[in-house]
Amino acid sequence: MKLIRYGQPGKEKTGVIIDDIKYDTSAFGEDYNEAFFENDGLARLQQYVDEHNAALTVIADAERLGSPVARPSKIVCIGLNYRDHAEETNAPIPSEPVIFFKSTTALVGPNDDITIPKNSVKTDWEVELAIVIGKKASYVEEAEALDYVAGYCLHNDVSEREFQLERNGTWDKGKGCDTFAPVGPFLATKEEIADVHNLRLWLTVNGETMQNGSTSNFIFNVPYLIHYVSQFMTLLPGDIISTGTPAGVGLGFKPPVYLKPGDVVELGIDGLGTSKQTLIAYAKN
Repeated sequence: MKLIRYGQPGKEKTGVIIDDIKYDTSAFGEDYNEAFFENDGLARLQQYVDEHNAALTVIADAERLGSPVARPSKIVCIGLNYRDHAEETNAPIPSEPVIFFKSTTALVGPNDDITIPKNSVKTDWEVELAIVIGKKASYVEEAEALDYVAGYCLHNDVSEREFQLERNGTWDKGKGCDTFAPVGPFLATKEEIADVHNLRLWLTVNGETMQNGSTSNFIFNVPYLIHYVSQFMTLLPGDIISTGTPAGVGLGFKPPVYLKPGDVVELGIDGLGTSKQTLIAYAKN
């Protein structure tokens, strides 16, 4: 299945995509959140869709898409998980996964605007594969890790490099700004993806290709990441693990290239659709 959420921010309804057509499932009565995934929601949703297929209403293409997962308890990110990205940023190849967090308030829809934060001069892009956890995971064995996956999404791990790298403290300050986690357009359940370790992912800025990589170049693969993260924290249903970005980020250019108001970022991953965000300047509400 491919799951979507649509409508105005904070008022999203649920839907599915069948044969490239979006259908409303709000009558199913549950959001795609922790409780949904925890209580076998994917199987129950599939049964609902099968039973009501002929009666499902089509969602207009003009409808805004939200994140396909309602606000998770956490967004865990993996840094430097592609050798070429580590090399372009002059970082050592990690001997074990680098973990940081994005705030849940950073979560937005796949085509929502990205706001350049107040006082930012180094806002950057990162196309990434995101894992959505399907059931509570703690001290998971690597061999069983994929049993804990609900599905996968496209994610732009937007980053403010000065906040991240030049200010005292952790990376999180440059990662969790509002609008810095566009996710979607949809969640593809794991059976939709034949080989998660052989997916092309790409990103353009104003039509110019910046990133063109493959998940075949992971340093740490999906089962290992789930196993590893679960040694340090309990992953709850609906939680997101974003798996790192390939080479081609703005920080890696010489001189670096950063986003400015009016820039348009487009990105995609095989089997997980595409998204498009326009950069806007911070303005006090």
